[in-house]
Amino acid sequence: MSRFTGTQRYIATEDLKVAVNAAVALERPLLVKGEPGTGKTVLAYELAEALDAPLITWHIKSTTKAHNGLYEYDAVSRLRDSQLGDERVHDVRNYLKPGKLWEAFTAPQRPVLLIDEIDKADIEFPNDLLQELDRMEFFVQETGETIRADTRPVVLITSNNEKELPDAFLRRCFFHYIRFPDAETLKSIVNVHFPDIKPRLVSEALRTFYEIRDTPGLKKKPSTSELLDWLKLLLVDDIDPTTLRETSGSKLIPPLHGALLKNEQDVHLFERLAFLNRREGARPGG
Repeated sequence: MSRFTGTQRYIATEDLKVAVNAAVALERPLLVKGEPGTGKTVLAYELAEALDAPLITWHIKSTTKAHNGLYEYDAVSRLRDSQLGDERVHDVRNYLKPGKLWEAFTAPQRPVLLIDEIDKADIEFPNDLLQELDRMEFFVQETGETIRADTRPVVLITSNNEKELPDAFLRRCFFHYIRFPDAETLKSIVNVHFPDIKPRLVSEALRTFYEIRDTPGLKKKPSTSELLDWLKLLLVDDIDPTTLRETSGSKLIPPLHGALLKNEQDVHLFERLAFLNRREGARPGG
């Protein structure tokens, strides 16, 4: 299998490339953590494209149980069909719905399996998957068969660090933390998404963006994806780069800031610090 070097749309740092290729070589799940919006989920899509592999996505919710990834048995439908005299009841397979692990294990081509936001589930969820991810097989009680992967899928697991993951689970993963991009990397990401954007707008936007991120006491720092949304709006509205520098009158806060600041506490905080810093001849975060 070819090595991952990033894609035209996805700027991967050297340490991320090393982590991805190490996990693939070791045939261990790659556990990726990082701030929301730093490209953890997108990595799975780009990895599948780079490896020319099918992508199977399992988005985890607070109610998700490990067995949902194996299969689900619809006993209610089978009971109803038996009462109606339906011939389908004689084959239990008609009432088994394969889960994402079943799909991944039986895929005709080695797939990339994304287990997205594993930390949203119950604390026991990762432990309940240990054996299946280790052995790449599981037993179907209703049919007496074992579903086994002939080729181990490439498994990518994301976490937003909402809760700690069990040590036994962590031992079986190759771990990588996606740090928030520095200015140069972020500029490269912006240029990939907006190849024709004016350098001056990028420069002013990044300066304002990092000022907001560096604001002390901010409840939710804006992410890479939110920066891209903001830049898209600036381009749509044809905002002049000089507008981003204006701090006079009521313009204490950047235009279209709703793409960056997502709650009223952070808006008020930034406005207050902007006002105080303007009086002192400085910008917030500076």
